[in-house]
Amino acid sequence: MRFVKLGSTDMKVSVVAFGAWAAGGHWWGGNDEKDSIEAIQASIEAGVNLIDTAPAYGQGLSEEIVRKAVKGNRENVFIATKCGLRWNLKKGMYFFDYDPGVPVYRYLGKESLEEELDNSLKRLNTDYIDLYQTHWQDPTTPIDQTMEFLMDAKKKGKIRAIGVSNANLQQVKEYNANGILDADQEKYSLIDLEVQEELLSWCEKNNVSMLAYSPTAKGLLTGKLTPQRKFSAGDIRKGDDVYSPENISKINALIDKYIKPVAQKHNAEIGNIATAWLVGNSSVIALCGARNKKQAVENAAAGDILLDGEDMAKIKSFIKEAV
Repeated sequence: MRFVKLGSTDMKVSVVAFGAWAAGGHWWGGNDEKDSIEAIQASIEAGVNLIDTAPAYGQGLSEEIVRKAVKGNRENVFIATKCGLRWNLKKGMYFFDYDPGVPVYRYLGKESLEEELDNSLKRLNTDYIDLYQTHWQDPTTPIDQTMEFLMDAKKKGKIRAIGVSNANLQQVKEYNANGILDADQEKYSLIDLEVQEELLSWCEKNNVSMLAYSPTAKGLLTGKLTPQRKFSAGDIRKGDDVYSPENISKINALIDKYIKPVAQKHNAEIGNIATAWLVGNSSVIALCGARNKKQAVENAAAGDILLDGEDMAKIKSFIKEAV
């Protein structure tokens, strides 16, 4: 496993992190708590030391699972969580319905952030959050006010670093102008390349780590999805054209042609190559989700892979035909 500094902090984090979105169950067709805990622990044993969660993942369930998984080992891991999605406070901008009759709002007002931070600290049973991130941006609250709270929380020792997620370049710049920004978490994979247009280069120039979520495009880049796959009710991939039988067939054919030979060369899983391509950039950390111990160990292996020019050429050809 390779390690990099998180933004401008002194925290050395693994280039492959554990993404605990699926641990919350919601949007993933449910979860098995025992499997999720074992997956996190196996990931840590394999060298991963950064775990990313959020209150919105199962209305606090993911954070509680992370607490159980790192019990007795808190000092050896870095915990990242988030704020700004409220299902129990109707303020800010309406976002979506978590369940029928349960609206979720984007809200980053100071009084709400204080309550959210305290609740996360309790659920995680910790005195501090290593990386605290605004989950989605709230157009009703000025960024300077949000950042003022976050910088104050950092001064008090409740958080160690500040990040944003699902933000545009203008928003990221404004956060950084009003404090110290260490991370930007965005969707980024071989088929999700929007961040390369502006955000990634800005992060590289300003010592801000890019945390890439969905690095294997929710399993599409692992080669393990088949056109016959039926996604269960509640699975976020159900009904999404990206996961249609036709697109799965197309991507799998391109994987067989370009990515599989690279994986065989490195004695790795196909998904590892998609992740290794991301973390080949020292500014990028890949957030890999896992539903069980086996997947977690497989994901961690990507932190050992160094791709060469020949590998990169094949991957470039994949991107050209896939996107």
